[in-house]
Amino acid sequence: MRPLPASVTHLVVGAGFAGLGTAIRLDRAGETDFAVIEKDAGVGGTWRANTYPGAACDVPSQLYSFSFAPNPDWSRSFSPQPEIDAYLQRVARESGVLDRFWFDTTMEEARYDAEAQRWVVRTSRGEVTATTLVTGTGGLSEPRLPDIDGIEDFAGEVFHSARWNHDVDLTGKRVAVIGTGASSIQIVPEVAKVVGHLDVYQRTAPWVIPRSDRRYTRLERLLLRRVPAVRRVYRTATYWGRESYVPAFTRLPRLAAPARRAALLNIARGIPDPALRARVTPDYTIGCKRILISNTYYPALARDHVDLVTDPIARVTADAVVTADGVERPVDVLVVATGFHATEQPIAERVRGRDGRSLAQVWADGGMAAYKGTTVHGFPNLFQLVGANTTLGHSSMVFMIESQIAYVLGAIATMRANRYAAVEPRRDAQDAWNRDLQRRLRRTVWSTGGCASWYLDAHGRNTVVWPRHTFTFRSLLSRFDVDAYEVEAARTDERIT
Repeated sequence: MRPLPASVTHLVVGAGFAGLGTAIRLDRAGETDFAVIEKDAGVGGTWRANTYPGAACDVPSQLYSFSFAPNPDWSRSFSPQPEIDAYLQRVARESGVLDRFWFDTTMEEARYDAEAQRWVVRTSRGEVTATTLVTGTGGLSEPRLPDIDGIEDFAGEVFHSARWNHDVDLTGKRVAVIGTGASSIQIVPEVAKVVGHLDVYQRTAPWVIPRSDRRYTRLERLLLRRVPAVRRVYRTATYWGRESYVPAFTRLPRLAAPARRAALLNIARGIPDPALRARVTPDYTIGCKRILISNTYYPALARDHVDLVTDPIARVTADAVVTADGVERPVDVLVVATGFHATEQPIAERVRGRDGRSLAQVWADGGMAAYKGTTVHGFPNLFQLVGANTTLGHSSMVFMIESQIAYVLGAIATMRANRYAAVEPRRDAQDAWNRDLQRRLRRTVWSTGGCASWYLDAHGRNTVVWPRHTFTFRSLLSRFDVDAYEVEAARTDERIT
């Protein structure tokens, strides 16, 4: 087993889009002394982990690649999971950075040593110290399991959608899918093709608009592969089309009326039964929860061997799901599609700052908060990619990740130029940033739309979504604003020089 270096200048945690992108950009900037650790066996992050039937991206393909490594080989306008995974594998191989990746390596704890001005990171492969710590573990990486009485006693197979068990043959089985979110609406149509009976447990009906997906023609694929200008035109047009959605979410919900009509028409086309139509029609403003896209979800629910269950689950027995009305439904396989820990990222429990407290402890009272979604007061030289309030409801997270990576590189360049050993956002700067965010969020559909969503934390604060245009985020992170930071000169030779 290849040993992990005892010391590096930069340590990156995670090998999805964020971690891989950071490694490539560090290398190109001449910051070659870095290591990337990843708990799984290879590159890919969420697109390696999520292999459930029907897994695909709900962001157009042309936006779902690094700007510095465009993919000319997408087969469709919305990419299926295997193509995204293959893209990331290819980029990793061709980048020349894989020699600094350590897979099957879990970060167990990271603590900041204020005296040494270094991060001390304990991993499953040993300890490593680093000047900067970049976490690219993602906001939707740790599955959230439901708290259902008796589920631990279920005698059949049970697994989360993000940990799909491909060894389980669903053919002819009685299957239950709990949840009706983004993963579930992709899983249900595929599973319905093979099972004997399918129960879909819905707590809140999602808004589902048609998926405008199509296979690229042979000519398009040829042009996208051979003519870079065509790729740029496709990407630019798609980007601005997506940005046009923002006002409907943030200021003028009435602009979402066409999307609402499209969703209602999607229901009408997919489900002939009026009673079932009523049960899948949401009672909150479109956009309050994540808008989903599918042409096949509603027709799947309308199949004779599929039942939509809207009564709350009371408990699970060894071989059945029991709802609050007392009905017991037999089941062989239980698929849990109940989302992720988005507002209380598990990695926060393992990162300890200047005063010894973990991120989770610091955020316990007020929820996740960061400066520019990237740095946190009390945690010098810590850079979080896909941090607080950086998630999108309309466009590609790759754009946001690249904006953050550029900000991190700006911080490193500033530290090197000024011989700083540590940078840490000032408390007043971080508080002002978050006050502005929460003020803007109060008038958005996510706060006024009449729903409870995974965007909101236990305090009712939206600590997940970015409430402005993505080009605004990029502009705000276009330079490292050192004036908003407390800086430290080196007390030892362990500085970035």
